[in-house]
Parts: sequence; C-alpha cells; structure tokens
Amino acid sequence: MRPGEIVVAVEQVHALIDEQFPEWSGLPIVAQPLTGTDNALFRLGDSLTARLPRAPWAVDQVATDATWLPRLAPHLPVPVPAPIAVGQPGGDYPWPWTVVPWLDGRNPKAGQDLVDLAVDLASFVRAMIAIEPMDGPVKEGIQRGVPLAQRDELTRLSIAALGDRIDRRAVTAAWDEAMAADEWPGPPVWLHGDLLGGNLLVERGRLTGVIDFGALGRGDPAVEVRPGWSLFDARARAAYREALGFDEATWVRGWAWMLSGSLYWLADLWDSISEDDREDGIRSIDHILRHRHD
Repeated sequence: MRPGEIVVAVEQVHALIDEQFPEWSGLPIVAQPLTGTDNALFRLGDSLTARLPRAPWAVDQVATDATWLPRLAPHLPVPVPAPIAVGQPGGDYPWPWTVVPWLDGRNPKAGQDLVDLAVDLASFVRAMIAIEPMDGPVKEGIQRGVPLAQRDELTRLSIAALGDRIDRRAVTAAWDEAMAADEWPGPPVWLHGDLLGGNLLVERGRLTGVIDFGALGRGDPAVEVRPGWSLFDARARAAYREALGFDEATWVRGWAWMLSGSLYWLADLWDSISEDDREDGIRSIDHILRHRHD
C-alpha cells in the first residue's frame, strides 16, 4: 500500500448502505479484486456497484463522475458508470463515495485478436470528441491532454536522469520530432484520458463498456492514442489509427505522450520497482522508437 491508502471492508460498506440507502439494505455485497485502481469496488446485488475511494487523491473523482458522466453517457456508444447515488462519509469511512451500475464484461488482454475492439474504441473516442464542451474542466499543468510542449522540460529531465539505461540519442531525436509536430488546432475536446486495458470491458471481442473516468477532462485528443501502444498489436493499432481518423500530427503527439509517460515513470521509480518492471519499461520505449512511423 502507498502512504495515505486505506483498506475498505465489506462490513463498512454494509453499514454505509444500511444507514444511507436503506432501499438496498439486504442486498449481497461482494468485494471485487483490486487491480491497481484507486477505488475499492463492491458488487451490490446483481445490478449495482459501490465504488469507494481508498486514497485521498481519488476523492475528487466522486464529484467529477457525479457531475459529468450522467451528461456524457447519453452521447456515448457503450455504457459508462454514471453514478445513480452519491454517499457521504459515515462510521469510520472518511470520504464521499458512489453507487454506479454494474457493467458486464471482461478486460481485454494483449495477444488476443483486438481488431474489432480497436474499431469500437475509436468510435467511443470520436463520440467523446464530438460532445459539446458544456464548460467541462480543461486539462492544465502536465496532465494528460495538455499541449505536449508543457511536458517538454519534464521529459528531457527524465531522459537525463535515465542516462545510459536508455538510448538517449534515439529517444531525444524522437522527442525532438514530436515537439516539432503541430499542436491541436481546435478547442479542448472531451477525453477519457486513461484508456488502459483495465478500463475497457469486452464481450466476444467487442467493446461493451468503458470505466474509471479519473482522468476525465477536455484537452488535446492525442492522448487517446495510448491503447495503440499499450494494448494493441500492429494490426489492431493500424485499425485503430484508421478508425480514429487523426491527422499525422495528432498521431505523432499520441505516441509522444506514451514515450513521455514511460520515461517519467522509469526515471521516477527506477530504484523502487523490480528488474522485470524496468525491463518492461525499456521495452515499451524501444517499441515506440522502432514502430512510431508504421
């Protein structure tokens, strides 16, 4: 556990439901496996999920989800976990929490045939981009979705910190190439911002739901290129790129976001992660360098 994280028990959820939502009292509550999320998930009966932050940095998502997901959901081609109730701190649980629909499906795995998923996911991304701004939150600082130039200093510091552990010349040349790409020319658009395999639900190879909108906001859609490098093989990546219809500059900024994130993660955590994780990070960087022009 990281500093600040807490453990949430089934008994706490029972007590919160009994006190705040007696209409669901008596429904079975089953803890779901933790998969690196900042939230503890509990299946509530057959059709609901209780979603409780387990760290201070995840608490703001409660308000963001409750405010925006019900407004975005009608415009999207697959279900998303729009809250149907917002709970309050109670007993020894310290933060607000939500009850959302239970969404069926399994996470996709690298190595499967994901071409159909790639096309479906591109449709989801394009639907997000097309939604009216509604004065939604705009990305800022170094968040995923800000102009790539705002990551320049951090990325170059990461390259320097990694030193000879990476091919600095090749990485720097790739980053210089990305920094020369045109910026997103339009207004900030709606982004999921964290389209990892663990946040996608599939059945029979098709997208059935998208979850965990902790990075929700408006910005440069290049960051949505991420699954092309974190999940899809070359064939699915090509299908994703074609279905997205992004121009060359946006695709370049997309792989640059993956490159920047991998460099920062490795540089920041090198001394605290396993040798296998280090090797995976370096392989990810090398893969982007080799295939960014495919």
